[in-house]
Amino acid sequence: MKKRYVALSALALLGIGAGTAAYVASPTVHEGMDGETPELGRYGEYQVGTQEMLIGIPDRISFTKVGMATGQLSENGEMPMLQVRMFYPAEVAAGAEPITYTHTMTPPAMEPVPLEYTGRAFADATPLSQGSFPLVIMSHGFNGWSTQFSNLAEHIASRGYVVASIDHADMTIEGVTDFIHSFNLVLANRTIDQRQVLAEIKGNQQSDQTGLFGLIDPEQVAVIGYSMGGYGALATAGGDYDYDSETFGQVPEPALAQMREAASDDAGVDAVVAFAPWGGQPDNRVWSAETLGQITAPVLLVSGSEDDVSNYADGISWIFDQLTGTARHMLVYREARHNTVGNDFAVPDDAPFRVAEFLAEPVWRQDRINGINQHFVAAFLDLHLKGDADKASYLNVPAPNSNNSSWETSFGEQLNGKFAGSDEAEHWRGFQRRWAVGLELLSKPAGE
Repeated sequence: MKKRYVALSALALLGIGAGTAAYVASPTVHEGMDGETPELGRYGEYQVGTQEMLIGIPDRISFTKVGMATGQLSENGEMPMLQVRMFYPAEVAAGAEPITYTHTMTPPAMEPVPLEYTGRAFADATPLSQGSFPLVIMSHGFNGWSTQFSNLAEHIASRGYVVASIDHADMTIEGVTDFIHSFNLVLANRTIDQRQVLAEIKGNQQSDQTGLFGLIDPEQVAVIGYSMGGYGALATAGGDYDYDSETFGQVPEPALAQMREAASDDAGVDAVVAFAPWGGQPDNRVWSAETLGQITAPVLLVSGSEDDVSNYADGISWIFDQLTGTARHMLVYREARHNTVGNDFAVPDDAPFRVAEFLAEPVWRQDRINGINQHFVAAFLDLHLKGDADKASYLNVPAPNSNNSSWETSFGEQLNGKFAGSDEAEHWRGFQRRWAVGLELLSKPAGE
């Protein structure tokens, strides 16, 4: 084996054999992102600033463990406030260093685990002085945090959007009763948090046309949610819950009344991206076919084929089928489980396995997932928020199973790094030759 390797190398160096020479002379080289990232997963034209702000949530629901049993809500006292991290097109000073995001995970009954992630945005950079950009609200999953998928937020902002990523401040879990209490608070508040952050930002934009708020186009809005964030996003977009579901059995009735009242208002959402949305699985189904059918904003669902948290086969797929009021797509990572979005964190070697299980996929590399997510989210948002009709061809793939995507190759051309364009009609657009594999992209029009 070793001798054969040396012989082939020698042939390449000498240029003996046109096919071999072509193979060596066609490396995958791209500026910016890793060479394997699909076309629209590459960073956009804008530099990105980031800053945090506090936003009041006057209708946030609060109840104690006792209140879950008695049906009573707690008084909030002072205005509940949430941290929201903003990402936006910016003017960056020469020599500025990109931000490093930090977060400390606190797994139940375990030592805290510090995490760091070096981003591409610049802290407190000056917003562009002109421009009008769609607004994207981002919402994490149960016990997540606002910068858990900052890579996606930065990417979207670099392509001409203002992103508001909510830190929902889910209650810390110490035991089983804490889990039940915290989860029921999330059931009650996810869509309320999203709706009120959106309303507050729109209100600020109307009263302040300068700085960051001056960049926002309040008429073009998307919500991106992961897991319980996706549960909230579908409701925020008009898919009201089935309040008779047993899943809400421990949520006090006054809280359900507040949720109903919030759902009666049109939040003005124009597009939804839901990663692994929770709430469709038969044993915890929180919608009916009728309520999901009320969503008219286009939807992109993203899931792993082996998601055993939100249940791909009977939960996420069921949601996809019931969204009959709108055109929708569902991107599926074959063999992936629940963590189909999130930064590629370097988990400390001594961290408990629970941390890796919360953050990473067992089969797919997280950086590969991120590049693909960025590609499809960019196409979806550009199509529906910016009216870029050309982006439809990235979503309307020629073969739902990417393994059946075809692009004729000559010997040695498989590594040339070219993206499939409109002239490769049988290949997933924006992917390199041979690299559209392991995926499915399903689509249905409104009414079907």
